[in-house]
Parts: sequence; structure tokens; C-alpha cells
Amino acid sequence: MQKNRILALISIGIFIFMSTLDGSIVNVALPTMSRELQVSLAQVTWVVTIYLIVISAVILIFGRLGDLLGKANVFRTGAIIFTIGSFLAGINLGWGLPFLLFARIVQAVGGSMFMATSFGLVAQIFPPETRARAMAINSMFVSVGSIAGPAIGGLILQITSWNYIFWINVPVGIIAYFLGSHALPKEKAKGSVQEVDFIGSALMALTIVFLFLGINYGQIAGWSNPFVIGAIILAVILFVLFIRTENRKSVPLIDLGIFKSKLFSLSVLTAMLNFTAAMFVNILMPFFLQDYHGLSAGVAGLMMTAYPVAMLISSPISGVLSDKYDKELITFIGISGIIIAQLGYLSISGNTPYGFVIAALALHGLSVGFFQSPNNALVMSTVDKKYLGIAGSVNSLARNIAFVLGTSLATISLFFAMSSLAGRHITTYIASQPKLFLDGMHISLFVSLVLVIITWILSLMRMLGNRKAKKTV
Repeated sequence: MQKNRILALISIGIFIFMSTLDGSIVNVALPTMSRELQVSLAQVTWVVTIYLIVISAVILIFGRLGDLLGKANVFRTGAIIFTIGSFLAGINLGWGLPFLLFARIVQAVGGSMFMATSFGLVAQIFPPETRARAMAINSMFVSVGSIAGPAIGGLILQITSWNYIFWINVPVGIIAYFLGSHALPKEKAKGSVQEVDFIGSALMALTIVFLFLGINYGQIAGWSNPFVIGAIILAVILFVLFIRTENRKSVPLIDLGIFKSKLFSLSVLTAMLNFTAAMFVNILMPFFLQDYHGLSAGVAGLMMTAYPVAMLISSPISGVLSDKYDKELITFIGISGIIIAQLGYLSISGNTPYGFVIAALALHGLSVGFFQSPNNALVMSTVDKKYLGIAGSVNSLARNIAFVLGTSLATISLFFAMSSLAGRHITTYIASQPKLFLDGMHISLFVSLVLVIITWILSLMRMLGNRKAKKTV
């Protein structure tokens, strides 16, 4: 039984790693793909954008289907679809960008199916006394996949063509599928597709689509653009309609009652803020290392691996400690470490040794590993077993929204700061004024520090509130 659990966890982890990796690994290949597909850089960025939009738009639907049809069944199907999508994305038959975007949609549908069910599956497979450790390993795959994309993508491009960024998923996906096919639990459906709230699903999907389109287009066309303003307003209206619809449904897409649990709501919110802040470093550090210091993409990527490597070390340790001690305390220690790392980033100057930068990245990864594992365990421990699927998909959706928000806020705050300091509109790195970038980076990183401080306060409130609740019992 224990062997099956471990094999299932490895299979889940590999697919989660690949799906989160594919959200960022393509970034480094965009210039090459733009040239070979003969499209503009603005057009080819849709290869990244459409993947994140589709995953976020449908992830809650598959979380609900996981609760109705069996999380393992939805996970297996998603694994097959993702692997097929990866094969299609690597094919270059002269069909150009439209076919690649279609393949990325297929990938995203498959990825959302196992993203939506992975946390619920881990919570279902592992008993409470070892659940935090299992969540730690799962979280480790999530975070390393999210941050390691540019480094792995750069390595693949140095060896072979961009097609293999997608094709590498095919053999790995097949191996992981057969590894977990027998280890994952055999489940009988507890409901049917007809029980899915399709109206609520459509409203939520459209909310995500218009919100992400508005945010992405706003960075290009400006925030006063009528389409940008209209898309964001429409997203807000659709979200309000979604809430009203869910409150009236007898069997909604999301039982909004789960948000009445302060522990669940605070845990999801702290995770989203933490991921948002983490994206600042992921976006700004390559500019600092490559443009400001003139390092190659390979060397910069190698330095940035300090973050995921440190997380690989701390996540299992955090899981073990969380199974034995107070989970809220472990997360609080993790967030405190993130604040120290953020202060380290703010102290970086043009003369800062590379060793200090690597140490700050390592401390950040180490601290995120300590925070994320017990935080995910807290999220999944607050809901009834029948809602594990939807709770896991809400957690994953919060993470994907954080990726988009973090990327947008990092670039917006950077170029807004640079424009304010220079007295003119700036949307790129200016080689003749490196100090302008450094000052703008510090202001942007201060924004991420504020987000982490908010997370620290919320984590403190959660820890003190839980201890007070235990004393009154």
C-alpha cells in the first residue's frame, strides 16, 4: 500500500512539474519561435498567454468533475490529453502559429485536469499523519516547475531546436502515466456530468478570460485603452453574476460555504500573495543579470537555479516538521525568511557580489519551501472529503492568477518607476542608463516586499487565531 502511495505521488508530481514548467519554459524560446514561424514577438507571446488563460478558465470545472467522476479518473484523462498536446505542439508542418496555439489549448486542457485534482488526490491517498510530507513533495514539484522554466528552456535551446521544449514531455509523460496508472486509486463515479453547474462554469471561465486579456493587453496598449478598461469592467460584472448564480444554485460549481472557513480563506489568500511576490524576482532578476551585468542567458539561468534547488532541499524538511509540529508556525517561519530575502534584494547594488545574489535567491527558495508545503496541507485540511477536488482546484487557480498578476505588477511597477524617474515614457531596458533600471528595480521590489508583509500579517493572524481557538475548546 505504501509503495503504491509513493508511486502515485511520483506520477502526480511529474505531471504537475511538466504542466507548471510549460507555463514559463516557452518564454526563453519566444525570439527563436518568432523568427522561425515568421510572426511578430507580440503575436508569438500568445503561445504563453493562451496556455495560462485556458488552464485558469477551466480548472474549477475539472475540480468539480473530479469530485463527481473521481479525481484519479480525471487525472488520468488529463495526463493523456496533455501528452498528446505536447506532441502536437512540437510538430512544425508549416501550419504556423494557429496550429501551435491549438496545440497549446489541448495541452492546457490536459494540464488543468491534473492541476485541479492533484492536491485532492494527495489528500485522499495519504493519511493525516503523513499528509503534510506528501503535500510538501507535491508543492516542491509545483514550485520548481514554475521557477525552473527559463533555465531548462535555455539548456534545451543550446542543444537542439525549440520543438523539443514540448516533445520532452512526451516520453516523460508516457513513463509517468504507466508509473501511476496502477498506483492511483480505482474510483467509482459519485455523480454525473449533468450535475455540473454549466452556467456558473461559463461565467467563471469568461471572468478569467476577460480579466487576463485586459491585464495582458493593458501592458501593451496602456491602461487607458478602451478595450482594456472594458475587458476588466466586464470581468468584474461577470464575477458578480457568478457569485449571485452560485448562491442560488442547490448544487453550485463552488460551494461558497468553504470560504466561510477563515483557515481556508486565509491559507488560499496567503498562497496567492506569496506567489505574486515571487514572480517579481522571476521577472526582474534576468534583466538585472543579463542586461545590467551583461551575463549570458545560460549563466544567469544557472545562478537563478539557486532558488529551485534550495526549495528542493527545504520542502521535504518542511513536510516532516509540519506532520510533527504546528503547521501555522512552520508557515510563519517560512514567510519571515521570505521577508529577509526580499530585504536582501533591496540592498543589491551594481557592486554587489554574485555570491550575495545567489544567497538571497537560495534563502528565498528555502523559505518558500518552508511556507508552501504546510500551507497547502492547511488548505486541504479545512474542507470535507467530498469537496477535496474543488478545494484543490481553487488553490491551483489562485496560484495561476498569482502568476499573471505577479508578472503584470512586476513589469508595470518597474516601467512606471523608470518612467517617473526619467520624466518620459519607458517600456524597455535602456543600455545607456543602467542606474535608471537599478532604481526602478528597487521600487518594484519594494512593491513585492509590501505584498509579503501583508502575507506575514495574515499568517500571524491565522496562527494566533488558531491557538486561541484551541485554548477555548
